[in-house]
Amino acid sequence: MSDPVIARREGQIGRLTLSRPKALHALNLEMCEIILAALSDWASDDEIAMVMIDHDPETRGFCAGGDIRMLAESGAGDASEARAFFAAEYRMNAAIKNFPKPYLALMDGITMGGGVGLSVHGTHRVATERTVFAMPETGIGLFPDVGGGWFLPRLRGRLGTWLALTGARLKGLDVAAARVATHFLPSEMLPHLKRQILNADYSGGAAEMVGEVLRQNTHSVPAGSFEGHVEAMGRCFGFDTAEEIVAALDAEDSDWAREQLATLATKSPETVKLALRQLREGARLDNFEENMAMEYRIGWRKVQSHDFQEGVRAVIIDKDNAPVWSPATLEGVSEADVEKYFEPLGEHELTFG
Repeated sequence: MSDPVIARREGQIGRLTLSRPKALHALNLEMCEIILAALSDWASDDEIAMVMIDHDPETRGFCAGGDIRMLAESGAGDASEARAFFAAEYRMNAAIKNFPKPYLALMDGITMGGGVGLSVHGTHRVATERTVFAMPETGIGLFPDVGGGWFLPRLRGRLGTWLALTGARLKGLDVAAARVATHFLPSEMLPHLKRQILNADYSGGAAEMVGEVLRQNTHSVPAGSFEGHVEAMGRCFGFDTAEEIVAALDAEDSDWAREQLATLATKSPETVKLALRQLREGARLDNFEENMAMEYRIGWRKVQSHDFQEGVRAVIIDKDNAPVWSPATLEGVSEADVEKYFEPLGEHELTFG
């Protein structure tokens, strides 16, 4: 059985290739540990100029997320397996964020959840027309983790809050227009780009060379299709309570606003409130590790929550897409219901060594 991530050296490149195609390269513990170990080795290796991550060619998706079924099964028990996965994944996210050399992610295909954590924290991120970005966790009662509390509120305006609460998808050029990706090129050009990256001379500076190769190969990015709604996002998604956001959308009185209201009505009310708090807290933090420690506190508890167990049942197991959330309304979710997820874990706090 082949490794789910192929980590190897190719010239001056540390190369990571996701290789779990039947699961759309969704992350498991082994994959996180392989990537974390490779990044640890390559960070201090003078012969490695940069890292490039992609997925097996001729397979679908970049990375569809994490192993949600495992998280739910573990959460139904003592949650130890889920917590071990989160610890490894979040340390991997921090290793990507803090990697001292260029890190190029080729986000060709589905890039959701854990796949976002593999890419968005890197220095260079390439989208193609096949890229589909989303943080859909509020629809299964989880939360937009893998650093969502850090990068989402740092997107311009209230774009990140909209993406987090509604689970909206960005496709193709829109991924670059939102600056989730730094560059865009047609997928048919990826083999050529990879060859140039692998054959480039990095002796004059890796960041400069990667930037030059990307400049020569990638296309200019027009305004995103979401651009016409950015001002409305600012008016509606800038509040610190979900109830105020809903009221603002209701007052907006537009087809777009009604679509957002209808979408929000399908999400876990508890998770909508939790995600909003997560993003507001993350926006105030000064370093990435603090954000990941916060998300670990949330994840530690969230996998055992009613809404996550119910969301996975409805969307992944029974596939009736009819989750019964508890509480069923935003008004039914108290501040204490949300606060419990953010409480310190004492000796179980996530640390970074």
